[in-house]
Amino acid sequence: MLKKVKYVSMLIIAILLCVVGFDMHRLTQAQGFWGHRPMFFLILLTALITLLRSRFFYGNEWRVRWTTLSTLSAVLLYFGFPTMPFTPLLFVGFVPLLMVENEISRQAEKPFWKIALYAYHTFLVWNILSTFWVSNSSLGGGIFANFVNAALMTIPFMLYSFCKRYLKSNLHTWAFVAFWIVYEKVDQYWELTWTWLTIGNGFAQYPSWVQWYEYTGVFGGTFWVLLVNYTLYKTIQKYELWNLRWKHLQGPIAMVVVPIVISLGMYFTHQEKGLDKKVLVIQPNYEPHYQKFSVDRTVQYNKMLAQIKSKIDVETDYVLMPETVIRGVNLRDGDRHTYLNKLKRELKEYPNVKIVSGVSAYIQTRDSLEIPKKSRRTRVVRGATSYIEAYNAAVQVSNDIDTIQYYKKSILVPGTEIFPYAQLFFFMEGFIKSMGGTVAGNGTQAERDVFWDAAKEYAVAPVICYESIYGEYCAEYVRKGANALFILTNDGWWDDSPGFRQHLKFASLRAIETRRAIARSANTGSSCYINQRGDILEATEYEVDAVLQSKIKFNNEITFYTKWGDFIARISGLLAILLLLNSIVHRVTKR
Repeated sequence: MLKKVKYVSMLIIAILLCVVGFDMHRLTQAQGFWGHRPMFFLILLTALITLLRSRFFYGNEWRVRWTTLSTLSAVLLYFGFPTMPFTPLLFVGFVPLLMVENEISRQAEKPFWKIALYAYHTFLVWNILSTFWVSNSSLGGGIFANFVNAALMTIPFMLYSFCKRYLKSNLHTWAFVAFWIVYEKVDQYWELTWTWLTIGNGFAQYPSWVQWYEYTGVFGGTFWVLLVNYTLYKTIQKYELWNLRWKHLQGPIAMVVVPIVISLGMYFTHQEKGLDKKVLVIQPNYEPHYQKFSVDRTVQYNKMLAQIKSKIDVETDYVLMPETVIRGVNLRDGDRHTYLNKLKRELKEYPNVKIVSGVSAYIQTRDSLEIPKKSRRTRVVRGATSYIEAYNAAVQVSNDIDTIQYYKKSILVPGTEIFPYAQLFFFMEGFIKSMGGTVAGNGTQAERDVFWDAAKEYAVAPVICYESIYGEYCAEYVRKGANALFILTNDGWWDDSPGFRQHLKFASLRAIETRRAIARSANTGSSCYINQRGDILEATEYEVDAVLQSKIKFNNEITFYTKWGDFIARISGLLAILLLLNSIVHRVTKR
């Protein structure tokens, strides 16, 4: 009977999966958008896979319990993450999964793979619920991101589970915390980097709770959440869930409340610092799937120029335009680019205005050695071979500076801007080229650059899209002299989903970490200003044309975090190494 229930459930899920998949295909053919459909598609796919490989319905009651608890962890983490308003749930999100790990460790003869299976289930469901929207830009890429990222999250949890068997109980907490923070930090450095679900990002929903990020950065938030989770788990383990009393919970509650109270005190007493600069921001609102790269460039340029002229005045210091709104800029000849020159001429009556814009750029050369192989593209015209390196870049042009200043985006989006580990997967090059693609990624630069004014008295940081979720990376701009952060982005790839809202809110954390005000220009999504406390001001709606103009503070003071960066992650790295070596030694000597 129970087997029949399983097979009927699988049939129903398979039918629903086909219905959702067909609806997504129909919308694509009609040049429509998927919205939240990828979430249902991926959840149904996960449920089908789970039923195919499990004996959930007719196994013992422990399988039911462990599946329920691991799913509960995922749901709690999802509801605690932006843009959901239930951030306190982050402090309990790991507790059910920790209970599963403990129970399996005690019952199973070979617990490792069972624990890994349930941990992977938790992280996969959390990834899907919180970042399903990635599939709106690429279904294959979204599936890959969710399934692979869940596997990577499982690694630090399994390292904790392994070390827990050989460490004294008072070190278990630090193993859990250290391994996870190391995972989040290491994830910033490889070509498949995807740090969206860094736990400290969860407080972007309420930036007033984490004003002390100016000292710790987001890893302070990750540390806080993990420490509270493990303390609460140990409390439940000691007293049993149903026997908990107020006196048992006072410690964990104080660990949550005290940092919030300190932060609120910092929030309400913080004084904005620096000089006022007037920044005009435009949102041209060209949908990227079907409009941005098909509408005539001149039409787009004229629209943006009209937007600028509608609000610019003699007090305007900067005009900020979004990511890749101007295309085909040769960085070696950028001063003569048609649209950049036209912008300078059209705004010549405002000689002090500086225009910061996102551009699709390139350089072209006859010498192949000038361009690294991984980003080299070959072009043959009339028998002559030249080599091209493409960039997602930002430029600054103005009438009081002769040459353009430019910056090349250097944290690239896997799949769209870089083919990860092309040397390792060299055998796919022929196939990708046959499909009209290329394994050549965009070019980057080794260090951050800032855009200075003519007198070199103040500067802005050109932060392009994905780069804005990396705290220490953005702090590098400030160490280079940036007095404000300008974020240029194109958030329309994800449709009207939590994706662009999460991206917007994460920027608040960069403002707190560096105490730099932010001007944000999105092609579509949400353009806005963010003050030094992380408050989002004048945010535009999704899919609207918009022009904003406001003054923001250009600050020159350096925060503790800006100076020292992710010191919590570095300390965690050292601790993780020591704990792992200790565990390995104990395992070897016990044999």
